Amino acid sequence: MQKPNKRLIGQTCIVTGSSSGIGSAIAKSLGKEGANVVINYHSDKEGAEETAQWICDNEKCGQAIIVKCDVSDEADVKRLFKTAVATFGTVDVLVANSGIQIDHPLHEMPLKDWKKVLGINLTGQFLCAKEAILEFKRRGMRKEVSNSLGKIIHMSSVHEIIPWAGHVNYAVAKGGLKMLMETICQEYGPEKIRCNSIAPGAIKTDINKDVWGNEEGREKMLKVIPYKKIGEPDDIGSVASWLASDESEYINGTTIFVDGGMTCYPGFTQNG
Repeated sequence: MQKPNKRLIGQTCIVTGSSSGIGSAIAKSLGKEGANVVINYHSDKEGAEETAQWICDNEKCGQAIIVKCDVSDEADVKRLFKTAVATFGTVDVLVANSGIQIDHPLHEMPLKDWKKVLGINLTGQFLCAKEAILEFKRRGMRKEVSNSLGKIIHMSSVHEIIPWAGHVNYAVAKGGLKMLMETICQEYGPEKIRCNSIAPGAIKTDINKDVWGNEEGREKMLKVIPYKKIGEPDDIGSVASWLASDESEYINGTTIFVDGGMTCYPGFTQNG
């Protein structure tokens, strides 16, 4: 985890899906920068409490609360933001991180699994972004803490540009998320709202532990990573805390790939 330099003192950050893995690492990274952090969870209350405790027990961090919320439910998302504002006064940063995978070949995919993945991975990101923008506009500029009216960071994936057979619902959601992020930038950039995405490649989390957790799986994964290293959740946390700060003020409407070079298609190093 990066060394803290207090770039987010006085700011409040919501991180959806932050009870474990990448989301938890992001929440801790933002907390170490001095931010107050709203940790969202859907089912893993214990993980959310552990993340919040880690932040609250660290004297160099801001404060943290946990809020249960289904990001695909508009009423739940409104309640999430209402709780954040009631506790900390406003929201300065949204990291829309929640996401799931339910995999099937396309011709075997039940409609319910298509809808569930799109509901969380794309509609949920839209709902959270909408509420964030409403809060930024309601609150107005706070030049004492940031040069931006507000910051939105969407959690995407290398699969916003790399097709993924057998995972069409996931890939479609991430591709749509790219256009959502870019459109928010175009529409709200004039109001000094910044919106960007982070696109992780292969990161060591529970969702893919069945692959990196054994030697055969690791070797297979490393074949598609030029840097020959599987990423850690803290790699994403470091980028998120930087994107949330004014050090990245002129970055808007872009995706930062944190993938060890996966999007360079290493399978073509020998002409395919």
